[in-house]
Amino acid sequence: MNSIILNTAYLPPIAYYKSLLNATSVLIEHCEYFQKQTYRNRCNIYGANGILNLSIPIQKRGVKTLTKDVKISYADNWQKLHWRSLQSAYRSSPFFEFYEDDFVAFYESKKHIFLIDFNAAILATTLKLLDKSIEFKNTTSYYKKYDEGVNDHRNYNFQKLTPSDSNTFVKPYIQVFENKHGFIPNLSIVDVLFNQGAMTTDSIKNL
Repeated sequence: MNSIILNTAYLPPIAYYKSLLNATSVLIEHCEYFQKQTYRNRCNIYGANGILNLSIPIQKRGVKTLTKDVKISYADNWQKLHWRSLQSAYRSSPFFEFYEDDFVAFYESKKHIFLIDFNAAILATTLKLLDKSIEFKNTTSYYKKYDEGVNDHRNYNFQKLTPSDSNTFVKPYIQVFENKHGFIPNLSIVDVLFNQGAMTTDSIKNL
């Protein structure tokens, strides 16, 4: 059994899913101190001008707030902004209309209080679309080191890849704005999903 531990993530990059799709059971870290400006509440998509970062705003917190206690801020209508950005980026992609009903509720009707719950729900949706069943559990305390039976991926920066390993996690595929900025690797899972459809899982796993 391939067991891993990961941080929570908002529509995480393809590299994150490479770890997920090769796992049979996953622990999601709930008890770390929250780290800002990371994929925990940010994702990168491919917009008309290149990489576009989408960030979920969070409520003010103490310096040492556990990830499980981080609350989403709805002071500004970030959901409307994110959905418009996704539409602008992927409306002309081959599979956006096929999947948009699976995502639109996260941006038009659902209002999760805690970031970790929002991330878990949207992650479950993407895995369902990828036809992948994984056993998930949440940590109840923080351990710096887990036993040898668990592969610890918490400190891996899934968002930052160098040009030399740009194809480590997915083979190049056609992207909407590729003619403007070239192929951009390791974007949010929605980039490959909207562009590749049912081939997404094979594109990620068969490397």
